[in-house]
Amino acid sequence: MRINNNLLQQNILKLGEGVSLPNANRNFCTFNEQRTEEIVSKGEEALPYIDTFLKSANTEESVVDGLQVLNKMLDKGVKGIDKMYPTLSRFNDVTSPNVQVMLAGIYRKTLVPDAFGPLNKMLLRQTFMPNSPYFDPSEEIGGAIMEYLKNQAVVNSAAIFPQNL
Repeated sequence: MRINNNLLQQNILKLGEGVSLPNANRNFCTFNEQRTEEIVSKGEEALPYIDTFLKSANTEESVVDGLQVLNKMLDKGVKGIDKMYPTLSRFNDVTSPNVQVMLAGIYRKTLVPDAFGPLNKMLLRQTFMPNSPYFDPSEEIGGAIMEYLKNQAVVNSAAIFPQNL
């Protein structure tokens, strides 16, 4: 079955439309879930389009929406998102707590080695200059850092205590 790339491109170009950021009554973002699922269902074929979109995304809503699509793709087991680190890294110094949380979630699942330093920088920034009145981004950022440390501990213990003695 051939994927309709024109429809896929249209859906990706609409990322950011209809996104509601957290507010005093809701401590999370809302998205167009139907559009998200349509993009996610295309799997790896959608990645080049999302990559192109994120390279030029310039509003918080569009960036957060693109990142949440990637996060959902990771949950579905889509491969290749770790290869998008060069594009994702453009958001490493963004101070938006919404972008930081989405990015931390992706880094937590991909464990791209180059993301460990930026995660620590995000956590330090949130510790000394918290900027979200609606939720604590440090929870997700710290969780991502813990996942990196846990993964490294497993690798180190396997080297120290090989199973095949």
